[in-house]
Amino acid sequence: MQVLKLDQIKKYYGVKKNITKAIDKISLDINESEFVAIMGASGSGKTTLLNCISTIDTVTSGHIWIGSKDITEMKEDELADFRRENLGFIFQDFNLLDTLTIEENIALSLIINHEKPDIVKEKIQEIASKLDIDKILDKYPYEVSGGQKQRCACARALINHPKIILADEPTGALDSKAAKMLLETMKEMNDTLNATILMVTHDSFSASFCQRVIFIKDGKIFNEIFKGAKNRREFFHEIIDVITLLGGDSSDVK
Repeated sequence: MQVLKLDQIKKYYGVKKNITKAIDKISLDINESEFVAIMGASGSGKTTLLNCISTIDTVTSGHIWIGSKDITEMKEDELADFRRENLGFIFQDFNLLDTLTIEENIALSLIINHEKPDIVKEKIQEIASKLDIDKILDKYPYEVSGGQKQRCACARALINHPKIILADEPTGALDSKAAKMLLETMKEMNDTLNATILMVTHDSFSASFCQRVIFIKDGKIFNEIFKGAKNRREFFHEIIDVITLLGGDSSDVK
């Protein structure tokens, strides 16, 4: 089932002779339970693309469907409700509130949605158990490990059963060990919980955890590759090969 559809979207900044084409006629589809990475050099348009999908920014033209809803036709108050009910986010610094327990951090979006307390409790127990953090729900973020914080952030993103989870450089501020733990958790979310994830990343190692990688250049789709039956090492080297064709090594794709 198709979760996300982009149809000829454009995003231009500036006026008259000073127009920058951040996104230039991009069309793509993402299906339910896919784990997809978007890669591209700095200024390629990948973050702008994610911002348009997440309703943070608006397109100049074209259409974006999430599920059956065309978000480019929605008004601002409709978008706020839609975002809260249908999108999950994994932030680079996780954005956990130290004054709330792990349970309260996970519950926040449910409480904002006026979910009944017994339903909130049930949903938290279910997702916390699946992500192996059910024993630390009464702890505060500063009392748990980095890996447990990551799983809390993932639980918060999943709690509303969103149509798609959006992650912008989620490993950017992490050391290599923490980054690998987060990526393994995200892959677990995809494999066992059927979460649909779209991740912007500059890192080939991170992208190798995905099923598909879309490369953006100058606001357009340059290439896309599929993991298929390849192992992660083989897929990693294929990603590096495409980055070389883009005109740089992996450290240039930021």
